[in-house]
Amino acid sequence: MSAALRIARRELRGGLAGFRVFLACLALGVAAIAAVGSVRAAIQGGLTREAAVLLGGDAEMEFTYRFASPEERAWMAERAEAVSEIADFRSMVTLDAPEGPQRLLVQVKAVDGAYPLVGSVGLAGGGGLAEALAPRDGLPALVAEGALLDRLGIGPGARLRLGEREFVVADRMTREPDAALTGMSFGPRVILRLADLEGSGLLAPGSLYNSAYRLRLAAGTDLAALRAEAVERFEPTGLRWSDRRNGAPGTSRFVDRLGSFLVLMGLAGLAVGGVGVSAAVRAYLDGKTETIATLKTLGASGGTIFAVYLTLIGALAALGVAIGLALGAALPLLAAPLVEGRLPVPIEIGIYPRPLVEAAGYGLLTALIFALWPLARARDVRAASLFRGWAGGGRRLPRPAYLAALAALAAGFVALAAGLSAQPEIALAMAVGVAGALAALWLAAAGFRRLARRAAPHVRGWPALRMALGALGGPGGETASVVMSLGLGLGVLAAVGQVDWNLRNLITADLPERAPAFFFVDIQNDQLPGFIQIAEATPGVTGVETAPMLRGILSRINDRPAREVAPGHWAVRGDRGITYAEAPPPGTRLTAGDWWPKDYAGPPLVSFAAKEAEEIGLKLGDRLTLNVLGRDLTATVASLREVEFRDMGINFLMILDPAALAGAPHSHIATVYAAPEAEGPLLRAVADAYPNVTAVGVREAIARVAESLDGLSVATRWAAAATLVTGLVVLVGAAAAGERARIREGAVLKVLGATRGRILASFALRSALTGAAAGAVAILAGGIGGWWVTTQVLEGTYRFEPVSALAIVAGGALVSLVAGLAFAWRPLAAKPARVLRAQE
Repeated sequence: MSAALRIARRELRGGLAGFRVFLACLALGVAAIAAVGSVRAAIQGGLTREAAVLLGGDAEMEFTYRFASPEERAWMAERAEAVSEIADFRSMVTLDAPEGPQRLLVQVKAVDGAYPLVGSVGLAGGGGLAEALAPRDGLPALVAEGALLDRLGIGPGARLRLGEREFVVADRMTREPDAALTGMSFGPRVILRLADLEGSGLLAPGSLYNSAYRLRLAAGTDLAALRAEAVERFEPTGLRWSDRRNGAPGTSRFVDRLGSFLVLMGLAGLAVGGVGVSAAVRAYLDGKTETIATLKTLGASGGTIFAVYLTLIGALAALGVAIGLALGAALPLLAAPLVEGRLPVPIEIGIYPRPLVEAAGYGLLTALIFALWPLARARDVRAASLFRGWAGGGRRLPRPAYLAALAALAAGFVALAAGLSAQPEIALAMAVGVAGALAALWLAAAGFRRLARRAAPHVRGWPALRMALGALGGPGGETASVVMSLGLGLGVLAAVGQVDWNLRNLITADLPERAPAFFFVDIQNDQLPGFIQIAEATPGVTGVETAPMLRGILSRINDRPAREVAPGHWAVRGDRGITYAEAPPPGTRLTAGDWWPKDYAGPPLVSFAAKEAEEIGLKLGDRLTLNVLGRDLTATVASLREVEFRDMGINFLMILDPAALAGAPHSHIATVYAAPEAEGPLLRAVADAYPNVTAVGVREAIARVAESLDGLSVATRWAAAATLVTGLVVLVGAAAAGERARIREGAVLKVLGATRGRILASFALRSALTGAAAGAVAILAGGIGGWWVTTQVLEGTYRFEPVSALAIVAGGALVSLVAGLAFAWRPLAAKPARVLRAQE
């Protein structure tokens, strides 16, 4: 090793010529992963630092569609220094304007005098929330987000109606300390006093709302023990507990998943860079023919040769990783002024060691994996072959020991990606997908070369095309590097494009032909006949569907905790809508079991959605325990039925027999199908008659969902762009590495009578054909990747989008053509005599 280190040190004196692409590929990939990891760590640091503020206290106890019982209130009061009570729900706000009433869906937060226990509500006029919510001119007050005031064109002092009460706008709200807990809402936020809801009709029995109790605890309180006690006593009554250890679990989970996804995209870019690493190492070793031959002639063993260049590549890889880490750590710091003001969560920008160590590990493993093959082959090349100037002698495959080392390094890389990801199964699938794409691209490159070699002799009348095919099919060249690097970059971009298009198509173009105009909720039992009469009497309304509406938590399946039976399934996360029906709803198709008879009064029975039952593993006769309004109800699965949730009609996961829910307070939900011109009159008529009824416009809901996807789409596009940039670097490197061979080729062709135009056409056709081949394989890889993400990760439907796919092929051919032409001028300008004399 001492001799190998001395030789490697002397080799490094020659500078970095030939390794610029190597360094750029590693630095770009490592920088992308380090930057994403640093931002994720910064957000998690901010969430941890501000956990109590985000939560509004040290702990929170939340209940669905009920307030805490006296026993629960007493338990909280005994253990907390202070308790704040909150109710959260949707409602319609009405402004009596000169041109007629204006109505808008809002998210209401009704608070007590202790809110917020931690942090403060920001108000444009300054002052505290308690002062702002004090009654004015005999009317209760509220504060509202700017979006509400701007859309209605009003300011402080304006009067609005919520339900059956009138409120005065006290101030514009600029900051809501616990906004991260809200999640996606379908309207601007308003805050008012809980006591001022009296007489508004908004929280009638059966209304849809959540109550939350924020607790301020004494210093040193054991949160784990307190949570265990609360869950043991009150989880059967529908309690959901959270505390400052994870103040915003939904936000934290989203950040983890998005960060993991973006890191995986970065790993795809690093894989593209790995192709460039392999090509750079191979080109460098080909240029060291005389050096390796001399060393072997002087007695150097294959192991010494391997150690020399492994040391050299390792030192350069460390340099590339160091550059990438510096970039990855600096980018979040430089972008902090732009990022901090736009994120809805706190962020603590800084240098975090863990994501940098992770990125360094990924970079070094990538360099080793992709450099080991050409290094191992160089070890076994014979000196005689090297003196003849042919670097391809010796074994076609490395020795078994090196193949085993490659397999171990690849397995370590995949294990690292899976272990550090919030979703290991996605990381594993991503690794398999990238490996499969690389294998497909390698096979495509080999097949393309073979096809070009066979087709070249049969081309007549197109000398430039024949020369291009001959060069593509010949030994050596950059065909494999270009197809693999550019193809993988375009493949990732194609997959992102397919996913993005399918998501947007699902939200907009894939709506059912007959979609409702409104969802109406909180229709009380005595209001239902009048509501139906109003809706059916409105011109342009084509259909009205109603159903009783309750919410329940699926807590146990066959006496086992539901989250243990179906971990991660959406049916057991949070509360779910349930209803009751004496007969099957119109259009119902049972796939198993029978519906209960009319006037059934036996033990509770439930009909469950067939697809979700299969996913969970439910069958006829299984027992489901539902917590409804704090009480447990155990029902037996009597039937399974087809449910198509995407038709946007009234669909329920679970339907119970009427006797099972007899006496439970509830409201009704309705969907109304109407022409666009009927929506305004319908909304006004319902709001005038029943101010407590909330209408959710389907178009508005779709717009909010689409808006929430924009950030994800932008992030994934940037990640795909980074992968593509790495592919372009590899492409430029391959073109630059082939420049010397093109100079010799151009000289020979000129001697044989070829014109510059014909030689240039040959180079252009060669580059365009290679890019087209990479683009064609990218369509296949992108289509498969897009299908997998859309159907398996996002659980949506997939349709191939041909426009972006064809654009990928055209883009690949164009990029390859431009890169090829950029390095064609020196070969065209070279003097044949000077070039050929240098070869003597």
